[in-house]
Amino acid sequence: MFQVGILPQLLLAAAAGLGIGYFIRQQIAQRRAGSLEARLVKMVEKAKSEVKEKEDEAKEKAREIVNEAKDETVRRQAQLTKIEDLLLKREEGLEKKIQETERKIEVLEGERVQVSKNKEVVEEIKKKEIAELERISGLNQEKAKEEIFKQLEKNYSEDLLKQVHRLESENRGELEKKTQEILISSLQRYAGSVVSEVTTTYVNLPSEELKGKIIGKEGRNIKALERLTGVEIVVDETPDSVMISGFDPIRRQVAKTALESLIKDGRIQPAKIEEAVAQAREKVNERAKEAGEAAIFDLGLTGLDPRLVQLLGRLKFRTSFGQNVLDHSIESAHVAGMLASELGANVRVAKMGTLFHDVGKAIDHEVQGSHVDIGRRILQKFGVDENVIKAMQAHHGEYPYETPESIIVQVAESISAARPGARKDSVEIYLKRLEDIERITNSFEGIEKSYAIQSGREVRVFVMPDKIDDYGMHKLAKDMAGKIQDELQYPGEIKVTVIRENRAVEYAK
Repeated sequence: MFQVGILPQLLLAAAAGLGIGYFIRQQIAQRRAGSLEARLVKMVEKAKSEVKEKEDEAKEKAREIVNEAKDETVRRQAQLTKIEDLLLKREEGLEKKIQETERKIEVLEGERVQVSKNKEVVEEIKKKEIAELERISGLNQEKAKEEIFKQLEKNYSEDLLKQVHRLESENRGELEKKTQEILISSLQRYAGSVVSEVTTTYVNLPSEELKGKIIGKEGRNIKALERLTGVEIVVDETPDSVMISGFDPIRRQVAKTALESLIKDGRIQPAKIEEAVAQAREKVNERAKEAGEAAIFDLGLTGLDPRLVQLLGRLKFRTSFGQNVLDHSIESAHVAGMLASELGANVRVAKMGTLFHDVGKAIDHEVQGSHVDIGRRILQKFGVDENVIKAMQAHHGEYPYETPESIIVQVAESISAARPGARKDSVEIYLKRLEDIERITNSFEGIEKSYAIQSGREVRVFVMPDKIDDYGMHKLAKDMAGKIQDELQYPGEIKVTVIRENRAVEYAK
């Protein structure tokens, strides 16, 4: 009973507690809401106050900017007004000047017309006077001039002649004296030795027995060496030595180098001879390169193409009238440099023009044309300065003297060539005949190579076996002999030997 009566009371009490709690909570919430609302109202009012202050500040600044703009506009307007006034004044001044100039032009034009009229009047008066003088004297104007000149010449010819002779003698004496001083100074400063080249070379042998090896069985070794090098090898004239004879110094040098290599090796046979000759050609080319580089260094020239230096070095194995061409070129270049320095010309151009004046002779056996034209093409190919080409091309008078250096090159070359004992005409004539013999034989079709030997008494011609048959060999020899007889003059007779050789080579592996 007691428990049943208590439960409703507890429920009622709980419900009453919940209602009271809810009411209290609502009251608290309302107070908080009121407080928050009041804070929001204050914040809004504060924000509005700040916005109003900002608006007032902005309006004040805007008014200041507008006022400044108005002031600037007024100032600019005043400046523009001043500029306009200045331009108007200048325009008025220009108009006045233009009017004044036009007035002066009118005056000058009137004066020009008047002067032209006066000139015409003067010319007319002059013509009338001349006509009157011609009528009175009986001579026209040209004849009168002639008479006056004749009279002057007659009266003063002796005085003029004396004056001219005096000036010529004085100037000639001074020029000759100065020229002699320059030439003597150049010759004294460079006094190179003079060594004439010969057409034979000797190779010393360790023993006389080696001559048999060099000749070989039935002469096959010596024939192979002569065929590959194009020289004549004489083994029976002097003891313990072999003479190599040939007009081409490069061939002689190749033959000498190859023979020395074979003697040192001890194995002398056709196959070994071919190998030695090939190696000798490489050595000679290397020596030519070294000779060219030494010449360039000696003259103090730089910046040249190595291939051009190689061609220059080949002149070490060429001669001109018995004079070594490279030595002649170096000597001439030194003299040219001294002359150019004395005369105020371009020293480098003078040196290079003289050094390369005979470079065409390095390949004139292989290319058609004079050595001057060949040399011009070589220098143009390697991009040498055009002034150097102009200097070198005139040394034989084939081209005009376009620069002072071209005359210096000719003078320096002549000084070197004209030294006592520098050249021998007989040697040059002999070499020229041998060159002509080879030129004629090489002009035929199917020729592999040809060599003039036996001092020009024999020419050996090697033909291409696939182009010339056995019958054609005989006809070719006859035609060559006939052409040599028609085109050349020579003592005695020339033997033409045509050689046709077939080889079959196989390798056992």
